[in-house]
Amino acid sequence: MVAPSILSADLLSLGDEIRLLNHSNADWIHFDVMDGVFVPNLTFGIPICEAIKQIAQKPIDAHLMVAQPEQLIPSFAKAGASCISIHYEVVTHLHRTITQIKELGCKAGVAINPHTPVSVLEDIIGELDYVCLMSVNPGYAGQKFISHTFEKVAKLRKLIEKQNANALIQVDGGINIENGKELVKQGADILVAANFIYKSSNKLEAIDSLKNLFVIYK
Repeated sequence: MVAPSILSADLLSLGDEIRLLNHSNADWIHFDVMDGVFVPNLTFGIPICEAIKQIAQKPIDAHLMVAQPEQLIPSFAKAGASCISIHYEVVTHLHRTITQIKELGCKAGVAINPHTPVSVLEDIIGELDYVCLMSVNPGYAGQKFISHTFEKVAKLRKLIEKQNANALIQVDGGINIENGKELVKQGADILVAANFIYKSSNKLEAIDSLKNLFVIYK
């Protein structure tokens, strides 16, 4: 799966950008929510999610990079998010919050920062629909991919298989064809891409090139 992150989209033409994704081979629309507290940036909020939902034909994947996600989860579910991921680093009662997301009818994911080991998910992996491995430090688009992520994907794949879980592995940050190929080989299921797609001269072809990695290397 490929999930273009609209963090790098042309925000003056956001409606057109969403319509382009509707006609692409993308699977999800990755929607980065930053609060200026957990991460040093502010991005999209609930009204933008509601507006996108009016025309989006792909599931909206809300990645909550916020300090108190449990307070925003109901609003984003109501606004149209189909998938909601929260950060392990900020949630005190993780199982309760995952249950909250699922009870609202959304797929539930946990995101972990580059310094957080995948082993912290051992007791929750069976409850998750997906895990978002951050391959950059969250907060900004256009950062350099952290190569240690390859090893983390392999470790997470082993953990999922060991527990016979169904969680998908999503990787977010600095994705391109070169590292995307290795991520898929190691077991990634979903590639989140921002600059690689939106800085491309042909966004549809950029999406297709990432999709093809799964055909060739999965």
